[in-house]
Amino acid sequence: MSDTIHYQDAEGLKKLISPELGAWSPSVKVTQDMINQFAELSGDRMWLHVDVERCKTQSPFGGKTIAHGFLLLSMISRFQTLPDVSTIVTGYRHMMNYGSDKLRFLNPVVVDSEIRARSRIKDIEVANGKTKVTSETELAAVGSDKPALIYEMAFVFV
Repeated sequence: MSDTIHYQDAEGLKKLISPELGAWSPSVKVTQDMINQFAELSGDRMWLHVDVERCKTQSPFGGKTIAHGFLLLSMISRFQTLPDVSTIVTGYRHMMNYGSDKLRFLNPVVVDSEIRARSRIKDIEVANGKTKVTSETELAAVGSDKPALIYEMAFVFV
């Protein structure tokens, strides 16, 4: 495969699709400070996220607080596990976030967990002068055999 592929080259772009998720990224620790900062930013101050003392006696998650699902989602960009498609694909004027096709929060992540992610290019559609790329990312706590979240994101080259 060539080092670059034109954004309208459907056959060439299809070679980027993978049936398997890629390798795990390096991990990042989810701290209580991160959770608290996200709670302030988002306005979601539910006790399971921010009340450490209450969680010691009432949390069903081992007496610990848990990270917000949307905090975990917002961290996905830290885990670049796909090839940088913006440098492989050529000939486009703009690359834009097109939105999400799927988002599932499957398992909680307790404070001080190390999390990591892995991704794949799931689908590519070329039509009407645009190229839509759909990626799938799985994020999980290190040591867990179950993902915390699965996210499909689409972006478009025009």
